[in-house]
This record gives sequence, structure tokens and C-alpha cells, in this order.
Amino acid sequence: MAAASGPAELGAPRGPARPEPPPTRFHRVHGANIRVDPTGTRATRVESFAHGVCFSSEPLAPGQLFLVEIEEKELGWCGHLRLGLTALDPASLAAVPEFSLPDLVSLGHTWVFAITRHHNRVVQEGHPETEAAPSRPPTLLVEPYLCIEQFRIPRDRLVGRSRPGLYSHLLDQLYELNVLPPTARRSRLGVLFCPLPNGTADMHIVINGEDMGPSAKGLPSAQPLYAVVDVFASTKSVRLVQLEYGLPSLQTLCRLVIQRSVVHRLAIDGLHLPKGLKDFCKYE
Repeated sequence: MAAASGPAELGAPRGPARPEPPPTRFHRVHGANIRVDPTGTRATRVESFAHGVCFSSEPLAPGQLFLVEIEEKELGWCGHLRLGLTALDPASLAAVPEFSLPDLVSLGHTWVFAITRHHNRVVQEGHPETEAAPSRPPTLLVEPYLCIEQFRIPRDRLVGRSRPGLYSHLLDQLYELNVLPPTARRSRLGVLFCPLPNGTADMHIVINGEDMGPSAKGLPSAQPLYAVVDVFASTKSVRLVQLEYGLPSLQTLCRLVIQRSVVHRLAIDGLHLPKGLKDFCKYE
């Protein structure tokens, strides 16, 4: 397994500021039917329904969210995106398995789940499953951060958004309330791990800004952990969404002010702003 430096922790709610992680990218090793664009941020399955397994280019830092948006869907297949983590170095694989479930998982040191509304959670011993369900604030505007165990992640880009249009301000609320199917087009899904004092880690999956609770426990936090994204069946293409863990950039602050000053995103076209800034405000 290739050596990897231990990345710093991110986004803890208290204590000194942590360094910003590098932008996320897809690994050069991936399934036979996957094509990754030159930027390394978009993965598309070009045929069939399988051989769509992708990995992060680098191991994740503790608390770093590997976030993807579903860009394209393909009718006629049964099944959706699969997401998780692996301690296997993608470069060490003799061949990328056809499926993440069960093929990659059967190689060991891999934790992958099919994305569903009530997807796999670890239920604490002595607690009913209803108590293990994560709490959700009444609106995403209440708290600027999503807190997961000892980490906090800016909510700003965690939630999917509809295509810009006359009714996009209404459709966006469906993503904000997380009432759409979790694998709907333009939904945003992510995976991260949170180390524990006993040397293990919990894996969490986030769907449109909602923490679904720990999906797996006992992960080896001392080992490099790569994100796994299986572009499977009806999910055809995904793109990576970059997050800012420290102070927001001036570009982000400008975007937020502009977006909050218009009724719907089509109104941004009428503002006297550079086209690049308009597009950034409409689509991000």
C-alpha cells in the first residue's frame, strides 16, 4: 500500500483553526466504464450499469466530507448510487471490481452502502432505532454549520439545488427540506469519518445537508481511508462539490448576498454583474 501522510483534522467547533484540505478529485484508478473529465471532478459511466466504481484521489482527512452531486440519471436500470470508504489503496488493486457491493466489500477493509432514505445506521445497544435517527433543525437557515460528532461543516453547499428557472426558488425548498428521493437528480451526497478516542472511527453519510447517523463503526482511523463512489445503475454521472472549512472566501460571501437579494435565480441575469459571477451565483 502506498504511503500517505496523515492529514490534519478539520472543522472542529472549538480549538485552533485547522488547515484547509486540498480540493477533492477522483482517482486515476476507476471502473472500466467510467470516464473522468480532465479536471478530475466529474465521473460518468459511459455504458452498461456496472463497472462504475470510483475512488477519491487521496485519503480523506478526519472530518473531511467527500461530497458529490448527481448530475445525470439513466432510465431502465434498477438501483442507485453507492457510497462509502475503503482502507484499500486503489493503486494497489489488481483490477477494480465490477461492483462495490458485494465485490469490493468482499476484499475486506471496505464499508459501502446503497443510498436510501432510511439507509443503514448503527443502532446503539439498548436504544431503539427511532432514538438513533439523527436530529434535524427545522430549517437549514437556523445553523450555518452541520455538526457531526466533533466536527462542523459549513451547510452552504451541502444541499442540492434545482435548475435555474422561474420556479427554482420553490423547487429548491424540496432539497432543503430533504423530501425528495435521496438519489434524485442534483441531490448532494457525501461521506466522512470521525475518529474516536479508542483508535477507531465512525463513518457518516450526509444527504442534502442531513447527517444520516453513523453508518459503520470500528473503522481503522490510523489507516488511510479513501472515499468510494459507485456510479451504479440509474445514476449515470456525478460531480464533486468543493467545500470551504475555514472562513468563507470573498467570492462565497458575494454569492450569498446576491442570492438572498433576489426572488429566484433567473433575476440574477438582470443584475449589472460580470457573466462569470452571474453563472457562479445561479448554479452554485
